Parts: sequence; structure tokens; C-alpha cells
Amino acid sequence: MRICSLLPSGTEILFALELGDRLVAVTHECDVPASAGPIPIITRSTLDAGRGSRDIHNHVTEAMHRGSSIYSLDHELLERLDPDLILTQELCEVCAISYAEVATAVHRLEITLPGKRTILSLEPHDLTGVLQSIEQVGAAAGVLERAATITRALRERINQIMSLAQAASGRPRVFAMEWLDPPYTAGHWVPEMIRLAGGRDEMSREGAPSVEVSWEAIARYDPEIVVLMPCSFDLARTLSEVGAGGRSGAWTHLNAVKRGQVYAVDGATYFSRSGPRTVDGLQILGEIIHPNLFPRTSPPHAWTRLATG
Repeated sequence: MRICSLLPSGTEILFALELGDRLVAVTHECDVPASAGPIPIITRSTLDAGRGSRDIHNHVTEAMHRGSSIYSLDHELLERLDPDLILTQELCEVCAISYAEVATAVHRLEITLPGKRTILSLEPHDLTGVLQSIEQVGAAAGVLERAATITRALRERINQIMSLAQAASGRPRVFAMEWLDPPYTAGHWVPEMIRLAGGRDEMSREGAPSVEVSWEAIARYDPEIVVLMPCSFDLARTLSEVGAGGRSGAWTHLNAVKRGQVYAVDGATYFSRSGPRTVDGLQILGEIIHPNLFPRTSPPHAWTRLATG
């Protein structure tokens, strides 16, 4: 089987399932282990490298209004590689090539070349959906038993973290920021993760997309803990965005800022992508929200506490 992954999370799942040798193409954002060797890159972004949060937001908003994508797909390479299975998504057009574009490209491919291709769209909205995505990929690739073994282990970890968090004496107000300028709430599985790790994010809704929120609303909520997790940013990029400013004057008056309870995380690896490492993100939230219950086991590049004084 020849597999094309148009999702970083799909690529992560494939390597977890030991199917890296079947990958014929990945996106420009996919993490590929060095041991796997080079894999053709089939997408590119229309965004200029190095743009700040506000510029990225404006570019994406304008593109959506025009009905255009911020990604482009190499149709010629897709035809040359001729994959049997293509992993994509319909959840968010900001996160990857749109499903409609993929479907159109595959239709053209099937007109040109004989045979049927499978498009598997992964659409998790919560942690259960994340685990189901692993099983869906496993089933489509013929390794369902291997996928079931992985998801059982991940469920056990989720239950262990949840049980530890239940021993907490309180559930602090948490605000997870999925974008910094303008501020956005967390979406989909992240609010659930905060709840399971012993916090409560009342700015967000479990299973729902992230939404823009005003600094006035953030100030009224006055979180006790702030977690900065810009979508698809690693920790270093997040820290650079924090240094660039863009926050309201209300920032300095937040309870979390005054108490030094502001944290930056590697959002790309542990929160934006719905793969096996999402459960590592749950562990990270436990370490941040209840450090007395969760001694740190995550690596230094996973998260850091910011100096806010």
C-alpha cells in the first residue's frame, strides 16, 4: 500500500503504527524521523515565513473570505506517486489542505490512471475521537490489531492521569490560548484535556472549535493559570511571539500574571495535532495545573513557566 499523508497528525499515527515505510508523500509541516529517510513533500504554504501572529491571522482571514486556501497541493507529484490511501481532514481549513481540493485531485487522478483510491478523512473533536482516528488509520492500512494495542495503552494513560487529578483539592480557572494576537480560546479536545487534568477552562467549549475572544472577556474571567499554545507553534516559536508583544494592558492585571502562573507549551507537538502525543499533552497539563500531583516527566522543550514579574 502506498500512503500519502496530508496531515501532520496522520503522519504521526502512521509512524506509531510502524507504517512509515509505506509513506510516499507528506506535508511541509509533518515530522518525519531522521531514521525514516527523505519522503517527498507534496504541499506548501502561501504564508511567508517569519510572519507574526497578527499578520498570520489577517492573511488567513482574507484567504477564507476570498474562498482560497493558504496551502497548495502538488497535483503533478500526486499523479506521479499514485497513492492508494490518502489521509486528510475536514475539521479545519486553516490546518491543512481542504477535503474538497483533495477529493477533486483524486477524481482527476482516477480519470488519468486506472484503479480506486481511498480518501480517509480524520475528524476528531475529543480525546475519544483522537483514539478512534488511530483505529481508523489502522483499519484502512490493514493493521487494526496493532492500532487497537496502541489505543488501549493510550486509554490506560488517560485513565491514570484522570485518577491522579481527581485527588486535587481544587480545580483552578485555566485559560488556554490557541492564538495570541488576537486571542483565541482553545478548541475541540483541549478543553476536555484541561478538565481531565484537574482544571476548568470556562472560556472554551469541549468539542467545539476555538473562537476569538476579547481581552475584556479574559479580564472578567481572570484566570488563575494561563497556558499559551498557539496552533502549530513549537515552544521556541511561542516564546518569540510572547516577546513580540500584542497583548492588552489588561494582561498585567490578570490573576495568573500577578501570581507567575503563565506557561508556554509546544502546541504543535502536543495540542494542535490529534495523534498519540496528545496524551503526552494531557500529562503536561497535569504538570502545569497540579505540580504537586504530577512530578515533571516531560522534556524541557515541551513547556516552560514564564517570568511575569
